[in-house]
Amino acid sequence: MATKKSPETARIEIRISVTDTAREIVLESDSTRDAVIDAVNEAMASSTPLVLSDFRGRQVIVPAGKIGFVEIAAPTERKVGFATL
Repeated sequence: MATKKSPETARIEIRISVTDTAREIVLESDSTRDAVIDAVNEAMASSTPLVLSDFRGRQVIVPAGKIGFVEIAAPTERKVGFATL
């Protein structure tokens, strides 16, 4: 059975490496890939903190000088139901 795909189910996963820490920051966002890239480029160019929001409204603030890398995954849809094994 096919379901209607709504735009709010497509989210991108963003991983941010922060220098001098062992863990990465991982968040899911409703923002577009281009909006995230623009935010990262602006933060790096102006040496201002990178501010991103996840789909629940929580914000992540990372100082531009501490960003190791930012990985943006392709938009994914939330899977619902049972799969055959």
